[in-house]
Amino acid sequence: MAFDKAKTLRSAEKYLEMGKISSAIKEYCQIVAVDPDDFTTLNMLGDLYTRVGNPTEAVGCFRRIAEHYREQGFGLKAIAMFKKIDRLQPNDLEIATHLADLYAQQDLVVEARSHYLSLVEAYSRGGATQKALEVLRKIADLDPNNTQIRTRLADGYLKQGMNAEAASCFAEAGQSLVARGAYEEAVDVFNKALQLNPTDKPSLKGLLAAHSALGIADEAAELIEKASRENPEDVELLTMLATAYIDADEPNQAERVTAMLIAKDASAYLCFVDIARLYLRHDRIAEAVRVVTSITEQMLAEREQEQLLGLIEELLNGDADNVQALRLLVRAHWWLRDMDNLKASLERLADAAQAAGLEPDERYALTHLTRLDPENEQHAERLMELGGAEESAANEDLPRFDPTSEAATLTTTDSEEYMMPLTATAGEEFVLNSEELAEPVDEAGFEWNPGAEISGNGDGHAAEAAVERGFSFDSIVAEELPSGQVEYAEGETDGSRIDEMRRQELESVDFYIAQGYVDIANDTLNLLERQSGSHPEIALRREQISNLTSGGSPGTFDTAVITESGVVFQEPSPAPPVAAAEEPAMFVLNEGEVETELGTGIDPGLAEIFEEYRASSEGDTAANGDYETHYNLGLAYKEMDLFEDALEEFQVAANMATPGDGRYLQCCNLLGHCFMQTGVPELAVKWFTKGLNAPGASNEERLALSYEIGAAYEQAGDLTRALEFFMEVYGMSVSYRNVSERLRTLKARLGDQEVASLNKSRSEQLVN
Repeated sequence: MAFDKAKTLRSAEKYLEMGKISSAIKEYCQIVAVDPDDFTTLNMLGDLYTRVGNPTEAVGCFRRIAEHYREQGFGLKAIAMFKKIDRLQPNDLEIATHLADLYAQQDLVVEARSHYLSLVEAYSRGGATQKALEVLRKIADLDPNNTQIRTRLADGYLKQGMNAEAASCFAEAGQSLVARGAYEEAVDVFNKALQLNPTDKPSLKGLLAAHSALGIADEAAELIEKASRENPEDVELLTMLATAYIDADEPNQAERVTAMLIAKDASAYLCFVDIARLYLRHDRIAEAVRVVTSITEQMLAEREQEQLLGLIEELLNGDADNVQALRLLVRAHWWLRDMDNLKASLERLADAAQAAGLEPDERYALTHLTRLDPENEQHAERLMELGGAEESAANEDLPRFDPTSEAATLTTTDSEEYMMPLTATAGEEFVLNSEELAEPVDEAGFEWNPGAEISGNGDGHAAEAAVERGFSFDSIVAEELPSGQVEYAEGETDGSRIDEMRRQELESVDFYIAQGYVDIANDTLNLLERQSGSHPEIALRREQISNLTSGGSPGTFDTAVITESGVVFQEPSPAPPVAAAEEPAMFVLNEGEVETELGTGIDPGLAEIFEEYRASSEGDTAANGDYETHYNLGLAYKEMDLFEDALEEFQVAANMATPGDGRYLQCCNLLGHCFMQTGVPELAVKWFTKGLNAPGASNEERLALSYEIGAAYEQAGDLTRALEFFMEVYGMSVSYRNVSERLRTLKARLGDQEVASLNKSRSEQLVN
């Protein structure tokens, strides 16, 4: 017989109405056994286990829900569930870790730090110093710019013999120092990391950046060279070393290392571009031309023609009549089928070759010019003077030219047709396609032919093969580069995502309210408000919670009634309710507490790191006037019902904000609520009124603050003023929260005469 879930639910609800909790639990157990993903029922089952004094089973239910929310990325819901577990199973290190990590993921730094510090204390007292250091690292990650705590933490790792972790911390601290421009300090920190791990790549990269900024990149090159010798196959180290020599302004060494790099990774050939420019800065034109020649064919094959043309132009800016550079220019325009520029570059080559007395080059250029422009008598006459057309050039097929084509795209499969030989004849300075290039002036000395390695046989087949495969640089970019834009579903916006998130979280709050877990509901609302801002629906739930708590705690009832909003327990039970577990004391490190809080059973070095972190954090806060720090501290204190401390932090935060700033209005609202909680409604009125009068407050915010002022006056016993503000709210929105009911209650308490007097006074004010 198939399981009837609806029937079982009705049976469970009936048992709840009768107060038979154990029987209801059995029914709900059947449901979750068949449908383990029914988290609403599972949550209700956990609450019922809590009611009957079975915290172990309750924790099992809540843990399944919490893990699900955590895995699915619902941080606020996961936090709420883990806090329910924390109340039933206090001082559980695993639960505390989950809570701290979730708070960190939600960027709730104060809460995360508080939980992490409690973990450090527990691990330290238990002698688990390494675990304590791991948690301290998480605390340091909350403030990545705090280099002091990073270095102190690294020292702590060293004391425990955890060299790899220490090196990583030193490297992170150094990177932060580089980002701030503190290069000399960064060098010291990176050196500490490299003493522990000489081949640590992040440290070597950071050290190179710091040394380059200080103009001493050669010192970094020495360390990277040493690491590279120990790891000769490491391409990343060779890349760093080549960069180091470029930054150190040593082109010969840079070329040597780049040759080694390309032998292992041919795709790194563009590194030679920087080396060519470095030779140019040293006014070594011949070496620069040689380097560019070695990569010309691959640059053309990889569609880097624009960069190549720019590079050749730089060579010619250094020496406008350099015959070898002009041959490269001719080669590029030949490959691009750019007839106008090809003729111009051939003319420049002919003139430069004539001036340099290089007749073979001049004859070669003129041979092609007479074929491209047969009507030019000057070219023909000069060519006859040189002995006529050069045979090899005369037999070459000229590039086909389609005047309707905008781009110089090769479409033929005949590779020979587009290859203009660059091999020179007698009298030239060098031979491109030889098996051996001129050696760079280098004391180390080496022989290498990058042209042969990159271009294969040097006849252009690499370039043509790329064309035949349908190579398209644009298509590669389109396929490989992810879009930088956020993709939304049709009709969806960033605002709609926030609204959907708020709606889901409010559903959870409704369930917590129905179950009587007002503390969890309050926590979730606080977190939600920080995530998505204030909202009328959030304010409405706060009012529901206020009404619920003023009438007694739902936890003192046994019999349950199913309503549209969930399960509501009714009728006081003669038996005392199961006492809820107290909140575990959060370890918060305050000034002067290192000795008293950490002095017992904790490693002295670890206690010193604690103090260092506290001092640096407080120093940063005082120096920067960090509004967020004080505001978040206020929220943390408020959630722990430490209202006096919360008031102090919110007052500091309010002084840092301006009245026209939305942050100021938030502080006013929270200060009002804290004064209400401390039994000083008169001061609550003051702060609510400041928020109401703040420039820039929206109509929705004014409506909410007017309601709060009415509630504060009612708590203060000034029923006339309370009625006045509630009537203001009622005049703007008759359905706002429970304003209608509060008006009826106040009128009944005041009596007809008082209400009539108030109405008369208001009418006179309106007339005037």
